[in-house]
Amino acid sequence: MQVNIITMQLFDLGKVVATHGALDALQEAQVDPMTLVARHANGDWGDLGDEDKQSNQAALEDDTRIFSAYILPDGVKIWVITEWDRSYTTLLLPSEY
Repeated sequence: MQVNIITMQLFDLGKVVATHGALDALQEAQVDPMTLVARHANGDWGDLGDEDKQSNQAALEDDTRIFSAYILPDGVKIWVITEWDRSYTTLLLPSEY
């Protein structure tokens, strides 16, 4: 049985892609990338300050970029960014931005 982990998707993700660096870091930390994508799509913005969280809430209304940041168990940070036009959602390392 397959379980859909995106329970309350707030916006379109578009095509979901990831950089090699992000995929390597996720594999090393044994974290399923779709777990982070689901958190992002459900409005759990991760390790962001209040101002960035408020920007994401506004982006749901004004169709601007949506940004989340998650710290993996080994301390590596992964960003998840959905483009303003909702065409792509990308998982990447901050150094790859």
